[in-house]
Amino acid sequence: MARLVSIGDEALIALETIAGRAAGIFAPNVRVGVTGLSRAGKTVFITALVHNLLHGGRLPLFDLVHSSRLSSAALEPQPDDGVPRFAYESHVRDLVEKRVWPESTRAISELRLTVEYESASGWNRLLSGGRLHIDIVDYPGEWLLDLPLLGQSFDEFSAKAVALAQAGSRAALAAQFLTLAREADPEAPADEKFAAELSDAYKKYLQAGRDDGLALSTLPPGRFLMPGDLDGSPALTFAPLVQRASRARSGSLQAMMERRFESYKALVVKPFFKEHITRLDRQIVLIDAMHAMNAGPEAVHDLERALGDILACFRPGAGNVITGLWQRTIDRLLIAATKADHLHHEDHARMEAIVRRLVRGAVQKAGSAGASVETMAIAAVRATREATVMDNGERLPVIVGTPVAGEKIGEATFDGESETAIFPGDLPRDPDSIFKPGTIPTDEANRFVRFRPPRLEKSAKGVQLSLPHIRLDKALQFLLGDRLT
Repeated sequence: MARLVSIGDEALIALETIAGRAAGIFAPNVRVGVTGLSRAGKTVFITALVHNLLHGGRLPLFDLVHSSRLSSAALEPQPDDGVPRFAYESHVRDLVEKRVWPESTRAISELRLTVEYESASGWNRLLSGGRLHIDIVDYPGEWLLDLPLLGQSFDEFSAKAVALAQAGSRAALAAQFLTLAREADPEAPADEKFAAELSDAYKKYLQAGRDDGLALSTLPPGRFLMPGDLDGSPALTFAPLVQRASRARSGSLQAMMERRFESYKALVVKPFFKEHITRLDRQIVLIDAMHAMNAGPEAVHDLERALGDILACFRPGAGNVITGLWQRTIDRLLIAATKADHLHHEDHARMEAIVRRLVRGAVQKAGSAGASVETMAIAAVRATREATVMDNGERLPVIVGTPVAGEKIGEATFDGESETAIFPGDLPRDPDSIFKPGTIPTDEANRFVRFRPPRLEKSAKGVQLSLPHIRLDKALQFLLGDRLT
């Protein structure tokens, strides 16, 4: 992969890392990045993780809890004052009181969870007193898809973006943009009105690609989908060109687009990489593989491409006492398929095999760099339970839950209050088959309905229990277990 930042930037990153390491000698911390593409459940994952640790959740596969070494867990002020705080309390109210899913991640946010524990290591007790700050950094996966732009010229970006826009179902979505782009003369005088019109057409194509029926994933530039306070700025008012001169003439349309493309990288992409990605120690990437499979092979191929681009942007590597003083690397990387509660547990192994297939190439690169890589099927909040029903004398495994109001199964439309039992069907045995048409029959597509969060159980003493999950404890053990020994 091309170098994402300059040698000078690398030197500044190294100095900041040294300062951070020095501060962490007597106040150890670990920075955990949580990302994923739209609908993957990043907000739910973070909320459930914190809720279970704060409220004594059932986490038998998390050794810290299983061995009864967890003394306390509490939220504390985060170290980065310039980053919005993750709205944990609001998200808990949504899940527990309202039984609705929280709003999706739209920007970067952070939360510090401090864990006090009885260390099994005398050395750890001497240095930290069994105390670890866990800084959780939440950011949209779409922003990660921008990082490869740092190594691209405007010409390379245009060639790739136009080729992608002309492929498969994208061609119909991008018809308006492609028509305008083909008419654009790169050497014509820069025209602000035309630039805005072309950029808007390109953004509409990207937005259309996120439709549930298409479920496309590779849709950079990411801030075109989530502009925030840069909405309408020149740095977000550009688009790829079909025709390009070998050298842009001063004052031309192409020169304008090239300058704004470079401004986008300088103002948006590079700061995100330097200030956040290079400071991570651990990373989890959440994916909604079922949503892609439901949309068909094109969406699956697109998810595979997006995951490859995302994973290529991290800095994987094994921890090293010497180089670790000035260079942070992600030494543990977890790729987790969410919504495992939409499947019977017998299909979880097949889901994990599908995830391994989707990230096979990218994981090999990360593993060769020395990082530990794991794949799982999880549900940070379990919205269903398993049961069996008899159908014509045959016992069928089903999942039982409350579909979100407006969800449909066949001719039935649910009101958000009634429970139903759904036969989830079977995932394919061969992971490669998900790239072929007909893997998920269209008459079964509605089995992937959205369920409301569960109504929390209460203990015999009337105390509300923590959010139920599937393998959240296993994910915690992989991401943090070695730092809490």
